[in-house]
Amino acid sequence: MIALVCAVGTVLIFLLSQRVYRRWRFVLLSPMLTSFAAVSMLLLLTHVPYHTYMKGAQYFTDALQPATMAFAIPFYRNFHLFRRHAKTILLSLVTGSLVAMLSSVELAKWFHLSGSIVPSIAPRSVTTPIAMEISQTIGGAPVLTAVFVLMTGIIGILVGPKLIRWLRIQSPIGQGTLMGMGAHGIGTARAFEESHEAGTIASLSMILAGCITVVLAPLLSHVLLH
Repeated sequence: MIALVCAVGTVLIFLLSQRVYRRWRFVLLSPMLTSFAAVSMLLLLTHVPYHTYMKGAQYFTDALQPATMAFAIPFYRNFHLFRRHAKTILLSLVTGSLVAMLSSVELAKWFHLSGSIVPSIAPRSVTTPIAMEISQTIGGAPVLTAVFVLMTGIIGILVGPKLIRWLRIQSPIGQGTLMGMGAHGIGTARAFEESHEAGTIASLSMILAGCITVVLAPLLSHVLLH
């Protein structure tokens, strides 16, 4: 019964968070952030164990896999846009994916983090469903990875727009690639607020960055994590 209440409560909190964000449009009121904070606070206040919560929330985790497959739809619909700028986008995303993984692991080692934390933080720069699968493959903790992904997205939407203005990136292609690679799903939503083309490119970049990291992470894990 408690698990069912947790599942329904999670959905209601997320829907409420969406309404709040639509009303005020403030970056720190992003549903990903506010719903995460609200659920965490409720679990702490009600003393509900995490494993009890996950009995209900497991349905959402299971839905991540078909959600990952659904990424193929926007890629197919906008393939013409990708094909026009394929070389630029692919070069940017391969470079971005490598830098993201290398910097994540080295930063974790610099702070003397160990155990499953290092492989958990490595795929932080791709969207949650893909990041969790990569994390499990290379020996990380998928739930911990989801937290790192969320933190990365939040930092991305705070820093990304300022970086775009500072670097004077006026092209929707550049803006979308930066936000999709640097802040994945949250960044894509933010890019759509700028323009449809920037949002579309951000969506494609998010998907491709995930695919690139799926290939690179297992290959680099033996070098980076030992």
